[in-house]
Amino acid sequence: MQLSSIVPWGRSLAEYKAMFDLSITDLERRILGCGDGPASFNAELTGQGGEVVSVDPIYQFTRQEIHSRIQRVYPGVVAELARNAEQYHWSSFRDPGHVGSVRMSAMNRFLSDYDSGLKDGRYIEASLPELPMFDNEFELAVVSHLLFLYSEQIDAIQHLNSLKELCRVAGEVRVFPLVDLKGKLSSHLRPVMEELYAQGYHVERVKVPYRFQKGADEMLRVVSKKRPSRKSHGSESLEPESKADA
Repeated sequence: MQLSSIVPWGRSLAEYKAMFDLSITDLERRILGCGDGPASFNAELTGQGGEVVSVDPIYQFTRQEIHSRIQRVYPGVVAELARNAEQYHWSSFRDPGHVGSVRMSAMNRFLSDYDSGLKDGRYIEASLPELPMFDNEFELAVVSHLLFLYSEQIDAIQHLNSLKELCRVAGEVRVFPLVDLKGKLSSHLRPVMEELYAQGYHVERVKVPYRFQKGADEMLRVVSKKRPSRKSHGSESLEPESKADA
């Protein structure tokens, strides 16, 4: 992977809580963050006594290299938000500049934690669909802005294999968002949900409190049927009698 092909853009713990509907109990679990990039989720939660490991191919680069890349792409990302402002809700953020400020704060928090996190094994260079983790090493895995969002770049088979790998290493998997870059529900969602169900997993689409990209208000939750299933408010399960609409 070339660093020049990456657009680092990090989100905060507060955003993770909303995107994945994370409760206080959830945050006490051993968590894997997949595709976290320069998010401050790991740094903030670790600072509060949480136990989290982040994996991303960007962690092959040094702090200075990542910082330089952030500085290079930041103006363009904010400008792109401004050009496409109608595709977003502006209730949590005032304007594109405010988004940039909040995200830059999160990325700076990540950068300040990065070297110590690497040393502690909290940031690991890895990418789906193969993770260097033991079976059931984590209680919860969260995937932010990777699967389904990049549906044109990642095909349905890769989505399925990635989710099965995540279920191998974690008892529960949550993925947000379920829309693609155009704001449309991913064409991979229904076939992937149906195949996971056929293979014995509990799968459901769950409404979450996060609102930014229009149409992105649900996460996918996947749990092995052999494990206890948590009832979720505003959720729609995939069952033989009534399959979730895609």
